[in-house]
Amino acid sequence: MDVVEQLALAIINGKRDDAKSLTEKALADETEPKRILEEGLIYGMGVVGERFKCNEYYVPELLVAARAMHAALDVLRPVIVKEGIQPVGKAVIGTVRGDLHDIGKNLVAMMLEGAGFEVIDLGVDVSPDKFIETAKEKNADVVCMSALLTTTMTGMKDTIDAMVAAGVRAKHKVMIGGAPITQEYANQIKADGYAADAASAVDTAKQLLGKA
Repeated sequence: MDVVEQLALAIINGKRDDAKSLTEKALADETEPKRILEEGLIYGMGVVGERFKCNEYYVPELLVAARAMHAALDVLRPVIVKEGIQPVGKAVIGTVRGDLHDIGKNLVAMMLEGAGFEVIDLGVDVSPDKFIETAKEKNADVVCMSALLTTTMTGMKDTIDAMVAAGVRAKHKVMIGGAPITQEYANQIKADGYAADAASAVDTAKQLLGKA
C-alpha cells in the first residue's frame, strides 16, 4: 500500500495525525499533488460518504473523518493553489436568516470540501442579500441553503426571490436541505436541487454542475 492509499485509509478511519503526516510524506516524496487530492482526500471522503448513506457510518464517524481530511487539506492547500489546480466547483453555503443551527450545514460544507469543492461558509442567520453578494463576488456555481426550523425555511424562498429580483438567479444553481425540507418544497420554491443528508448533498451538487 503506497502513501496515497494509506492517506485515504487514514481519512476513512478518522486518523487526523496520520492524515497530516502522510500528506507531508507524499509531498516530500514528490507525489503529484493532484493525485494526493483525488486518490487520497476525495477518494477517502467518498468512501466515508457512501458508508454514511448506507448507515454504516453515523455523524460522529463523519465528523472525525472530515477533521482528518481537513488536517490533510491544510498541508496540501498551499501546493494546490500554487499549482493552479481548479476546484470541482465553488459553493456558497449558509443557514438562512433567523436560524442559528449549524451542525447539518457544517457537515455539508465538510463533505463538499472533501469532494473537491471550494466552499465559502457564511455561517448562520444569513440574509438573502448576503447570499447574493457573496455568490456574485466569488462567482459561485451553487448556493446552498440550510434550515432546521419550519419557521425559518421560508428564508429559502425569500433568497431565491431576491436572486430573481437582482437578476442573478440564472447564474447560480440553488440547493437546499435541512430537517423540515422536502423535494416537494424544493420544487415549490423553484430550487434546483434538494439533499436529504450531507453525503447526498455532494451527489446533488455534482449533478447540478454536470460533474457527476
